[in-house]
Amino acid sequence: MLTLTTGLAPLVLAALLGWTGAVKLLSRGTVLQAPKTALARMLSSSERAVLVLRGVGAGELLVAAGLVAVPASPLPGAAAAVLGAGFLGYLGYGRALAPESSCGCSANEDTPITWRAFARAGVVPVGGVTAAVAHTGWWPVVSDRPAGSLGFLAAAAVVLIALSADLDRWWLLPLRRARLRVFGHPLFGTGSGERVSVAASVELLENSLAWQAASPVVRSALLDHWEQDGWRILLFSGVYGTEASARPVSVVFALDATSSRDTPGDPAVRVSFLDADSGEPVGAELLSAAPSRRMLPLVG
Repeated sequence: MLTLTTGLAPLVLAALLGWTGAVKLLSRGTVLQAPKTALARMLSSSERAVLVLRGVGAGELLVAAGLVAVPASPLPGAAAAVLGAGFLGYLGYGRALAPESSCGCSANEDTPITWRAFARAGVVPVGGVTAAVAHTGWWPVVSDRPAGSLGFLAAAAVVLIALSADLDRWWLLPLRRARLRVFGHPLFGTGSGERVSVAASVELLENSLAWQAASPVVRSALLDHWEQDGWRILLFSGVYGTEASARPVSVVFALDATSSRDTPGDPAVRVSFLDADSGEPVGAELLSAAPSRRMLPLVG
């Protein structure tokens, strides 16, 4: 196994750098994604970010070619290790500076910098050091152990694909869709009389007429929930009255714990208002007398 790892590390690393380098250098996505990257924030310019990404892509392709052509030489591996260390430093600074931005690692990735970006970048210096100290070519290993080499390369490809967020649409999304087809949607009922998730009850409530009537009073997200006699109780906090007369209340909704989005008809929902200080019920006139919330302005 050690021979396979050291012998095939240059080939795996060359595939990774060749792919990311080609995408950065040749893809039109580089221009489109550059403004969304942390690099654009660092350089305060999308145009300069594009130039840097193109340059890094060219460097990655050069190192990948060296790893394939002269894998026994320590120079390509050392260059890859230095490149990988730079990647990790950039990701760390980019994560601190603009955590909502993407890294631009493959120019097609627009997701924020996550642990997967760090893990994939970490493969580069580790693989570079391994390739630099191996002093062996990948071709003798492949020719001597073809089956083992094929298995190792396949496993390495699976790991790299799992660490690449921009490839999720090719494997992760279909896998999630298949899971939904087999196990059902978590917000749908799974069978007659079965309990649904709390999230399903909240979604059903927020689409009900009872919620529309009581929503001017509600001022919080779900605070607590429990079940009693087949009902699912959902607790929210609220306020009634205005200015000096405003008083806090607890808004309690109750609906069938087995109801879900695929249950026919409108759900039966009970609404109660309790004074937050005394716990005494507050009249249902709140449903009609509660002040409407001020709508926030929209930016066109």
